[in-house]
Amino acid sequence: MTFDLLLSGGTVHTPGGPVRADVGVRDGRIVEIGARGDAGRVIDCTGLDILPGVIDSQVHFREPGLMHKEDLASGSRAAVMGGVTAVFEMPNTKPNTDSAEAITDKLTRAKTMFCDHAFYVGATNHNARDLAELERMPGTAGVKIFMGASTGDLLVSEDARLAEVLASGHRRVAIHAEDEDRMNARADERIEGDPSSHPVWRDDESALLATRRILRLAREANRRIHILHVTTPAELEYIAQHKDIATCEVTPQHLTLAG
Repeated sequence: MTFDLLLSGGTVHTPGGPVRADVGVRDGRIVEIGARGDAGRVIDCTGLDILPGVIDSQVHFREPGLMHKEDLASGSRAAVMGGVTAVFEMPNTKPNTDSAEAITDKLTRAKTMFCDHAFYVGATNHNARDLAELERMPGTAGVKIFMGASTGDLLVSEDARLAEVLASGHRRVAIHAEDEDRMNARADERIEGDPSSHPVWRDDESALLATRRILRLAREANRRIHILHVTTPAELEYIAQHKDIATCEVTPQHLTLAG
């Protein structure tokens, strides 16, 4: 076989696990793993890992309104440079991405982006009846619920309001699971300018309380959910008992933030 490009000698991460194999590319697409043949270009990947393009399901690119932090163009450029080929971007921008107009505006702005993308619709205490339609708009990744501290009016913390959101629509809902009441009760533990106080006032119990609540509500609504940035072993153990309706994720930077 003849290839345009051969990635030779690397460790390829496949659904079945890592294997030592050459990867053949033709016309910009992988056509064979375990490739044998000639290639116009060969890259020696000995000692390197070869992974599929990563889909990052939680990015905050802050456009519109907070672009002094990040924007769609620079954030997506950084993603591509790191091997991320698609992103799901969060709704806590200014204004929030919680309406058809806001989604359309983001999609227009996204013409500057360098990778594939979709945008979450932010749930609020006022837009539950619209979410079934909004989650189906082209370019959306689904609905995102912030159960704990967020921006604008994206906070949905009461069980009755959460139930309304879960009852509207069918796609899996992304969840930021922190208990607002517990965080408010522990606000005095927060030390301004001291990041080490963050996990003290927004503690493990805050996460576990919220996870238990949203799993109960999701089961009552028969709605699948995806719990973002899980940070405690207790959450993982509890979520494991509800695999029929819940998935979850951790973020790799959590491995490097220990004091």
